[in-house]
Amino acid sequence: MFETAYAKINLALHVRRRREDGYHELETVFAFVDQGDLLTASPAAYDVLNVTGEFAGALDNATGNVVMQALNSLKHVPGWAVNLEKRLPVAAGLGGGSADAGAIFRMVQRWSGLPDNWREIAARLGADVPACVESITCIGRGTGTELLSVVNDLAGKPVLLVNPRIPLSTGPVFRGWSGIDEGPLPEGSAWEIALYGRNDLELSAMELVSEVADVLELLRASNAAVSRMSGSGATCFALYHDEQALAAAQMEIQRKRPHWWTMAGKLR
Repeated sequence: MFETAYAKINLALHVRRRREDGYHELETVFAFVDQGDLLTASPAAYDVLNVTGEFAGALDNATGNVVMQALNSLKHVPGWAVNLEKRLPVAAGLGGGSADAGAIFRMVQRWSGLPDNWREIAARLGADVPACVESITCIGRGTGTELLSVVNDLAGKPVLLVNPRIPLSTGPVFRGWSGIDEGPLPEGSAWEIALYGRNDLELSAMELVSEVADVLELLRASNAAVSRMSGSGATCFALYHDEQALAAAQMEIQRKRPHWWTMAGKLR
């Protein structure tokens, strides 16, 4: 079986409060790019994971990888030999590990079906894993596990992802949040929320990795309709009205910052 682990972006990410359990109360819109990591699976005597690709070296513990956790959490007979081609940067705000786990859930669904409590199982692996299983545009509340539908008027929208190749851990970014509730998500469709929403973690991320500001500056100068940091960074995204504008922006960024990582695609 073959499956793409679709890159996750947060069209907007509003942090409302810090909870007593240490987590943060969030309001976000998850969206998914039609590009990402690539997974293949074939029957085997037992579960085994092989990691290849540009960012394979960033995963130094394949047995503890969330893909293996997902395999161990779901029934499938026989075992699976899984190859993960790691095309997305790690610790990048793209939900890479969660997207990989989501791809495993979709494979198991096709193979033998998912249990009725699959959302509960997915949430134990990570707050954004339930959203990544379905990989459709939706609103996330709570820690990100409470999912609500939203009008998706962004399907097919050209999107450019840019990362300065600097990993950024989620914990320190959240700890640097100002603690000020700037208000809820705006009402409306995914496009309206993307236009008028914000990412409350951008300033904190910039304090840790100043290159985030450089990425956003270049994206905002590229004729983008919307540009914003995704998740806790350091990846930022830009939405374009047409593929020509995206291609021109990607070419210019690659010229000015040839060492940065970029990926072009369309929203699902």
